[in-house]
Amino acid sequence: MDVLAEIRRGVRRFDLLPRGDTVVVGVSGGPDSLCLLHALIALRDELGVELHVAHLNHGLRGADADADAQFVGTLAAQWGLRSTVARRDVLALAREHKLSIEEAARHARYVFLAETAQSIDSHTVAVAHNADDQAESVLMHFLRGSGTAGLRGMLPKSDLAKLRISNLQLPITSIILIRPLLRVPRADVERYCREHDLRPRFDTSNLDTTFFRNRLRHELLPLLATYNPNIHQVLRRTADVVTAEVEILRDASEQAWRVAVISETGEAVTFNLSVWRDLPPALQRATLREAIHRLRPSLRNINFVHVDDAVNQVNAARTGTRASLPQHLMLSVDYDTFTVGDAGYGPDLPDWPLLEVGQVVRVRAPGITSLPTSEWSLEAATLDKWGDEVFANPDPWTAYLGGEAAGFDVSIRTRALGDEFHPQGMPSPVRLTHWMTNVKIPRRARDRLPLVVAGGRIAWVAGYRVGQPFTVRASTQRILRLSFIR
Repeated sequence: MDVLAEIRRGVRRFDLLPRGDTVVVGVSGGPDSLCLLHALIALRDELGVELHVAHLNHGLRGADADADAQFVGTLAAQWGLRSTVARRDVLALAREHKLSIEEAARHARYVFLAETAQSIDSHTVAVAHNADDQAESVLMHFLRGSGTAGLRGMLPKSDLAKLRISNLQLPITSIILIRPLLRVPRADVERYCREHDLRPRFDTSNLDTTFFRNRLRHELLPLLATYNPNIHQVLRRTADVVTAEVEILRDASEQAWRVAVISETGEAVTFNLSVWRDLPPALQRATLREAIHRLRPSLRNINFVHVDDAVNQVNAARTGTRASLPQHLMLSVDYDTFTVGDAGYGPDLPDWPLLEVGQVVRVRAPGITSLPTSEWSLEAATLDKWGDEVFANPDPWTAYLGGEAAGFDVSIRTRALGDEFHPQGMPSPVRLTHWMTNVKIPRRARDRLPLVVAGGRIAWVAGYRVGQPFTVRASTQRILRLSFIR
C-alpha cells in the first residue's frame, strides 16, 4: 500500500485536515507515530498545514521512557518542527481514580494532546492508530459485549471532548481527533519506516500480555488467524459495515428519543412507558443506551447484557420494579413512565395539594383552611341549592359531598395503616392501599395525598374519587362543596 496516497484519500474523504491549521501530532517514538509524522511532513505543503510534535512520558518505564522523550524532542528539532514534551504520573492517576493503567494512560495522553493543541491555538490532533489497531479494537469491544457503537471501532475523525474514558471526562472543547493511518495495515507502516530509514524506538510494554489489548494482539488474533488468515480484514470490514448502519440507527433513535422521552435533567431521564414499549427492540436498546450515556458521559463501554437486561425488565415490569445499571444508575418503573437516574434520585412530587406524612388538619366549614407548609388551601362552603355542575364537575380538586357531610366535623389527613374506602360506584368498601394501586395514583404521592374524612369515614380521596356514602343524590337536601385552591 502507498501510505501517502492512502493518507491523501482519507483527508479528502473524511475532511481530516483544514487548510491553514497547525496539527498537533502525537508521537510516541514508535513505528506508527514516526510513519505518520514523516508522511505528514511530506504532505504538509500540499495539504496546507503546519505540524507540532507532542510527546507524553507516562512515567511508567523509567530510563526507557526518558530516552523515548529525548529521542522525540531531538528528532523534532532535527526535522525543524516545534515540539512539546511533558511527563505525567499515570500510576498516581490510576490509583486516585481507581482506573486500570491502560485507562489512566489513555486519559493522561488525550488530556495532554488537547492541552497542547489549546496552548498553540490548534483545532486538530492527529494520532497514529493503524488498521491493525482498528481490528483489535473491534474484537476487544466484541468480547466486552459492546453494542453497535463499539463495533464501529475507532473513527477516522471524532470530537475529542466526546471520548469516554472510564469515570473521567475530558475537560476539552472544539478539538478534532483524526487518525490518518486508520486504513493502513501495520505491515505497510513498518515497510514505510524501512524504506525511509526511520529508526523507531521499541516499547517493551507492548509485549506485556497482562494488558488486555496485548493479549489480543499476541495470543488471540494469531489463534483466530489459524481459522481465517484474513481475520484482520474481516474485523476491519465489520467496522466499516457497522459504522454505516449506526448512522441509520442514530437517525431513527433520535426520532424515537424525541417521541418517547418526557423529561431530561442532569440526574434522570424519564420515558413515556407505553410509547417506549411500542418501539422496535433495536430502538428500545438505543434509547436506553443513550440515556445512560447522557447521564454518565464518561462511561466508555456499556455492556450489551446490562442494556438488554434493562430492556427486558421494562417490558415485563410492574409498577415499582427497580433495576441496577452501571455506575450507580437505577432504572425504576412507575404506572405510565419509567426513569433512568442516579441511584439516590427521587422524582419530584406532583404539583398537587399535599400534606406532610401523618398530618391531620381540621377543616373550617364554611371557610378557608390553609394547608401547612404548602401554597394550597381548602375552601369549604355549604349549599342548599345547586345545579348541573354538581353532576358534571370537571375539576379533580373540587368535590361535592352529600350524605349529611355538611353536618359532620370534617378534617383532612394522610392515609393510615388499615384504612378502608368505599369508592363511589362500588358495592362495598375496599382496602385504600389496594384501591390507590388500582387507580394508579403515583407511588411517590400516596403517603401525602389529602383524604377528606367526615364522621370517621373517608369522604373524598382528593383529586380522585368521592366515597359512595357521600354521593350527592336528587334527594340530598344540603351539600358540602370542597375546593383545593392556591
